[in-house]
Amino acid sequence: MDYRTKAEYFVRGITGGFIDAPEVIAWSDEIIVSAPKTEDWMVEISSCGPDERLKVLGLLNTVKGVVDEAALAEMLKGK
Repeated sequence: MDYRTKAEYFVRGITGGFIDAPEVIAWSDEIIVSAPKTEDWMVEISSCGPDERLKVLGLLNTVKGVVDEAALAEMLKGK
């Protein structure tokens, strides 16, 4: 899955109340370790505190790419 689609999932999750900032921070920590190239937004999200919901939300919106609407719909199913 591409980062933009996952970021959009987290944006909707945070705004919808079914995802908390610590879950996004943990995701960022994971991809920093596995990504072939670390991007600024990854490091910035990773360094956020668990109570910085709005900052995490803003950083998610900086992730570049195109949302895969079908994959996003599948992830959101049942949320």
